[in-house]
Amino acid sequence: MSGSEAAGIRRRPIAVAMIAVATAAILATGLAISRSVAAGLDAAPSPQATGYLPSISDLMIATIQPRHERLWRAAQNGNWEFAAYELGNLHGAFDRLGLAHPIEHDISFPKMIASVTEAPFKELNSAIQSKDGAAFAKGFADLTDSCNSCHQALNHGVVDIRVPNRTSASDLDAASTSRN
Repeated sequence: MSGSEAAGIRRRPIAVAMIAVATAAILATGLAISRSVAAGLDAAPSPQATGYLPSISDLMIATIQPRHERLWRAAQNGNWEFAAYELGNLHGAFDRLGLAHPIEHDISFPKMIASVTEAPFKELNSAIQSKDGAAFAKGFADLTDSCNSCHQALNHGVVDIRVPNRTSASDLDAASTSRN
């Protein structure tokens, strides 16, 4: 047996091992992909997988409060198209909040959110569609009151949301006293 034949024989087990490792890696990747596809393309990673779940307060401040204020400002400026857009965003943000925190104080949080926002959202949608500023003001005040009633029910009455005014930079009334 020549030296090159002997070297080729010694390399075969290494080549076979490399092919086996590559095949195993491809199969493992395919399995992981098939599991994620089976879970659904829209499936969000679990809080355990991401290691961080924003608190209710985080989500309120980052997603709900700005949309509440922009909704009001859009209507005040007569921009009904943007008001409709922000109403949809606000509704979606509340839905995501309920998905992120399904139970709060032993109560279904999505059901609690729906129970206090359903009627004002309908009022606001109707007012926006008809471009009725007075009906919008009433619906927005009702929504704001509903937000505050939820805050009180969850022992967060110190968080007092108000109808913004033209000079306010925020809809949070930090000067009010606790309603609890």
